[in-house]
Amino acid sequence: MSKKATKAGMKKKGPSLKGKRSSHKVASREAWLAARKKLLVAEKAHTRRGDELARLRQELPWVRVEKDYVFDTDGGKASLADLFRGNSQLLIYHFMFGPDYTAGCPSCSSIADGFNGIAVHLANHDVTLGAVSRAPLAKLQAFKKRMGWSFPWASSFKSDFNADFGVGLTAEQQKSGKAMYNFRPRDVAASERVGEGNPVLTGIAAETGTAWPTYIRELPGMSAFVLEDGVVYHTYSAYARGLDGLWGMYQWLDRAPRGRNEEEGIWWRHHDKYGKQSSGGGSCCEPAEAPA
Repeated sequence: MSKKATKAGMKKKGPSLKGKRSSHKVASREAWLAARKKLLVAEKAHTRRGDELARLRQELPWVRVEKDYVFDTDGGKASLADLFRGNSQLLIYHFMFGPDYTAGCPSCSSIADGFNGIAVHLANHDVTLGAVSRAPLAKLQAFKKRMGWSFPWASSFKSDFNADFGVGLTAEQQKSGKAMYNFRPRDVAASERVGEGNPVLTGIAAETGTAWPTYIRELPGMSAFVLEDGVVYHTYSAYARGLDGLWGMYQWLDRAPRGRNEEEGIWWRHHDKYGKQSSGGGSCCEPAEAPA
């Protein structure tokens, strides 16, 4: 989410563009084509840089996972190795859904709306895609049914998994006011103060059935693992705006005429909360710092 979105207000509906007059430059087709070709040069450079970043990610060293994590899944108790489901690679989305939540984070839900369609393709490319949250399995199953999702979703309830991978505060961390997120210190007390009396942020928390201090015990992220010779290795994790590329909605909006159009604030929600003419389906936990 952009910085403007995290600091601005949340509207009941998405920003309306109907009848909005534009002062945008209008040009001839020839002038547009010249500008488009100039932009194409920048886009190609960006694509090549993206290829290089992907290569650098894959060159990161692996770290052996020593701890024996236990998850609750639709098929019963499972180890981290079990979550691979027969593949050698595992991508986990750290979905913000804490034990006290009654619904998943709207932003995480918006990202997860894109999982069903790609999970089958990844599975046939030796990659399992799934989510893990701290809420008890029954809550995850009920929300999954409500959203119409089919991707694997495991509960790490009463496990150290979320804390160990930097996406869940322990009681001690929240009490001390200090933790780590996105590979740097996170001032928990400051995050709590930001939400005090802020109707936008308290409204976000309310979407999950919680108050702001409870909501921010969870944090978004993704982690990658590989299974080789019976050993699980952690290979990569990303947080905050490092997740932007996984947010399919943003990839399309960045190509729309008015882009993300977030000047008026956070506008998305659970996809079943839109009007009858809309479908699709946040907001984030770090308002003082946009996901980066």
